[in-house]
Amino acid sequence: MSNLFTCIIVDDEPPAIRVIEKFISQLKGLELIASSSNALEGLELIQQKQPDIVFLDIQMPDLTGIQLSKLIDPNVNIIFTTAYSQFAVEGFELNAVDYLLKPIAFPRFIEAVEKVKKKKTSVKETSNLHNEEYFFVKTDGKNKFRKVKLSDILFAESIKNYVIIHTEVEQLVTYNTLKNIQESLPKSKFIKIHKSYIVALDKVEKTDNYEVWINGKDLPLGDTYRSEFFKRIHDKKL
Repeated sequence: MSNLFTCIIVDDEPPAIRVIEKFISQLKGLELIASSSNALEGLELIQQKQPDIVFLDIQMPDLTGIQLSKLIDPNVNIIFTTAYSQFAVEGFELNAVDYLLKPIAFPRFIEAVEKVKKKKTSVKETSNLHNEEYFFVKTDGKNKFRKVKLSDILFAESIKNYVIIHTEVEQLVTYNTLKNIQESLPKSKFIKIHKSYIVALDKVEKTDNYEVWINGKDLPLGDTYRSEFFKRIHDKKL
């Protein structure tokens, strides 16, 4: 897993955004990839860019931070920011990593970020999926997990808050993000070809500038991913 944490700020107060932007710039390992003072625009940015951390204001017009957080993938680390302490309990009930009360002090900001880092370290230590030939994903059922062999995977497809792992024998649906699945796959064998698709390179049957064929299915090849995909294909050309 990367040691870099990508961040998005959603707050309807520009001065508050500037404070958090300054704090992010002062900490190594954090990268601000977007910010917005509009809740709906912020939600779209989060869904598109899939950040590691979202600094989310609670009191906003049109859509509150509490309401917005329920629409965000549960694997995204949410740190609530607000001037109203009465929202703290509800924030933690929504599995927020932390709750920062405005005006935010820099030491307190660091403490919240460290909680995210510790959470990710814990996941890495317990899974260490990169060096394995398989991993487990949670499927239907409260505590039901299925073993997935890397060699069986054809491609992974993201649909809203779910990922469908297509194998040679079945399709496994898991409540997860494509980003998390990608982090569980060796980069030497898998590549993202579209915001919604990751494919196994050795399962690609043919391709052109717009589509990739795997197991008789044509998958879209996104503009953003085309150059890297063909670079990897070129490495395998005779």
